[in-house]
Amino acid sequence: MMQTEEVRGVEAVQRVPATMRAAVYRGVDDVRVETVAVPEIGAGEVLVKIHTCGICGTDLKKIHTGSHDAPRVFGHEMAGTIVRVGDGVEGFAVGDRVMAYHHIPCGECYYCRKKTFAQCEVYKKVGCTAGFAPSGGGFAEYIRVMDWIVQRGLVKIPDEIPFEQAAFLEPVNTCYKAVQLLDLQPDETVLVIGQGPIGVLLAALARKTGATVLTSDLYPERHAIAAKFGLDRPLDARGDVVAAAKAATEGRGADVALVAVGSDALIRVAMDAVRPGGRVMLFASTQHGEAPFDPAAVCMDEKTLMGSYSASVAIQDDVTRLVFEGYRDGFDLTNLISHRFSLEDAVAAIDLASHPQADSMKIVIQP
Repeated sequence: MMQTEEVRGVEAVQRVPATMRAAVYRGVDDVRVETVAVPEIGAGEVLVKIHTCGICGTDLKKIHTGSHDAPRVFGHEMAGTIVRVGDGVEGFAVGDRVMAYHHIPCGECYYCRKKTFAQCEVYKKVGCTAGFAPSGGGFAEYIRVMDWIVQRGLVKIPDEIPFEQAAFLEPVNTCYKAVQLLDLQPDETVLVIGQGPIGVLLAALARKTGATVLTSDLYPERHAIAAKFGLDRPLDARGDVVAAAKAATEGRGADVALVAVGSDALIRVAMDAVRPGGRVMLFASTQHGEAPFDPAAVCMDEKTLMGSYSASVAIQDDVTRLVFEGYRDGFDLTNLISHRFSLEDAVAAIDLASHPQADSMKIVIQP
């Protein structure tokens, strides 16, 4: 039952319930939709009612590996509406449509000075929560956005931009960061291994540099989605991708390979597919372990093996323009959404995301 409460600090009266529904992580492979308290906010913070939250592979890794203690509420690719504003908040008001980054760095430490923001200790703290230990919280009806996120990681969404498009800001940032690190040139050929939603984003952003982009995946259905983003050089991953990459480049091999699948076996494929002096970018290798590759390929063939992880605060404004102005110009990321689930069906959504099908791409939860 809804109750009217005075929202101190904003001189407004908002109807916010005392409790809400949330998909709560209770242990390895154990997520339950439960009733929990709506988070309280403090000075400098805001409360956001979630409209859309995408399911990310890192959410799934945490759920399936038990890397984090329980209970928690995951979910970080999120957009919604501010329903409460704490004392001292400037530039935001109740009713604003927003997207919240869940990580923002301090901007002052050694890693921040080197622009390796994901290694900053403040960045590693999570600044959005639906209760319990801060973990994003997007798999819930409401999230509390903490003060340092409000100051540097809360983005207003224009009225004409759908929440679903805005929810892609964080994943686009991570992909744009990787593409920038590669410093692609228009005369280069890029192989993107994997055409899930992240692979398509990486390939589409690489194409925007003017480079020629080859895309590899097992499923024709995914290549069909990629084609909507102008990706018209599909390779069947069941075939010889290395040979196909060389055939497309006068026998040299691709200049760059982006590995958008968390499979260690594909690292060797990527290394073999690039030319001498080429670059291999690992984007989905978030599990610790050992992976074989030929060290002579790095030394004698001068191939570079590199990685990129999470978002960069330095490119937030560029990414915001890309996603919002891009939507107006046909860069419609909602085409990547294959399934929309209610919060009550969050467990089914997580199960589908954990077992990708030919017709499953980005899966979102909409409370």
